[in-house]
Amino acid sequence: MKLPSFRLRIALLSAALAGSTLVGFGAVSWFQIYNAKISRLDAELLNHLMRANRSPNRERWQLYADSLPYAFGGGTNIKIPIALLVLDANGNILYESNSLPDFKVNRLLVQRLQSTPLPPPPPREPPPFPPITNPSFEPPRLIRPRPPQFVTEQTETTAWRIGATKFPNVQIAIAVSLQAVDQEMATIRNIFLVSIPGALLLVAVGAWLVSGSALRPIHQLTGVIQQVTVKGLDQRIPIGTTDVEFVELIQVFNQMLERLERSFTQASRFSGDAAHELKTPLTILQGELERTLQQVDPGSEVQQRLSNLLDEVRRLSGIMRKLLLLSLADAGKMSLYLVEVDMSELLMEMLEDVEMLAPHLTVQTDFTDGLRVKGDRDLLIQVLQNLFSNAIKYNLANGWIKIRAHQTPTTLHVTIANASQDIPVSNAYGARERERIFDRFYRGDPSRNRKIEGIGLGLSLAREIARAHGGDLTLDLTPSGQTAFTLTLPM
Repeated sequence: MKLPSFRLRIALLSAALAGSTLVGFGAVSWFQIYNAKISRLDAELLNHLMRANRSPNRERWQLYADSLPYAFGGGTNIKIPIALLVLDANGNILYESNSLPDFKVNRLLVQRLQSTPLPPPPPREPPPFPPITNPSFEPPRLIRPRPPQFVTEQTETTAWRIGATKFPNVQIAIAVSLQAVDQEMATIRNIFLVSIPGALLLVAVGAWLVSGSALRPIHQLTGVIQQVTVKGLDQRIPIGTTDVEFVELIQVFNQMLERLERSFTQASRFSGDAAHELKTPLTILQGELERTLQQVDPGSEVQQRLSNLLDEVRRLSGIMRKLLLLSLADAGKMSLYLVEVDMSELLMEMLEDVEMLAPHLTVQTDFTDGLRVKGDRDLLIQVLQNLFSNAIKYNLANGWIKIRAHQTPTTLHVTIANASQDIPVSNAYGARERERIFDRFYRGDPSRNRKIEGIGLGLSLAREIARAHGGDLTLDLTPSGQTAFTLTLPM
């Protein structure tokens, strides 16, 4: 399974690679050290085997055997277990160490000597010597031993390194316990077992820190992206001492922000300019229609047509006002005339309008008097009008409307709910779909909204007004057949 964190993958991959390298290095080093120790032991065995041929009698063999444990101790007082076996040319035992508790070692020595080949025969012609002037002089013997053979044998207690060779007149085998070597190698192994995990931890932490430093421009880019709103399109990421690998990415992002800011500014300016330019002609047109309506005969067909035209002009005027407010909100220039607003009083005024416009609906209230906030009274009235208007338009026949308001030490919450099937909000309704309701010109399923007036700007404008006050407007998650909006305002 792929890990979701790139930084974690870098750290684990670095630790895995470093771990493989360290384990391989440790294993090779361990075997190299072990082979070096065995080679040095073989060299000492060879030296002692060559010297052993000079001990002709049993007393000398005893003294020689007693010195071997300390000789293999590396010049220290450590006594190494040693076994010595000496046979004559006919295979008779000249000396056998009998002080070891492991009697199997002597049998191994005998087997090793039996498997060692005999030395080569002497040359046919003796080598030339200077003329003998002393009758008692005896030429030295030419000893030609077989090259010693070394092998490691395992007993029940420990391992032994055995060296054996045959001279023309004597056969010698020496066994040295590998217990000290095994202890030294166990110490080295323990050092590796302790140091390798520590090194891996250091590598993982180092890789984590280095990858975090390398990804710092990405985090900086993410932070800027999170702060980019319609009011923060002028933000740019400074390049400074950024690594060259990320410079191009930051430059592309800054260029994208610049294009986005320019496009948004042009669109916002166009919306505001268009709404502002159309405001005056619509006002004049509305005034002319109202004056003409007063001059025509009551109940005539002309009056009916002029009334329809006046309704459409008023509708267009309302759209223009909303577009103008939205353009101001997009540009961050929505000005608020903050006063103390009695929200309980505004809610009661809205309820009076509901009783006049929809007397067939059941209204339930749950709020107290004296709910006050700091805000723009006219804009807050527009928000409440939009919410109550939607609650009436998207309600059921003989449906209901519930208004609930409560305050905390820092926040005022106003919830307006209604029975509805026209906005199907349920537990299966996704958060993204709930947010789409606040998109401009969004009206849900067109097949359900053909007979309902509106263009989909009311909720978007209401949310912008709420956010301009430092609050928010959200669509609540409710059971099927209900719709509830909650207006949140700071106290």
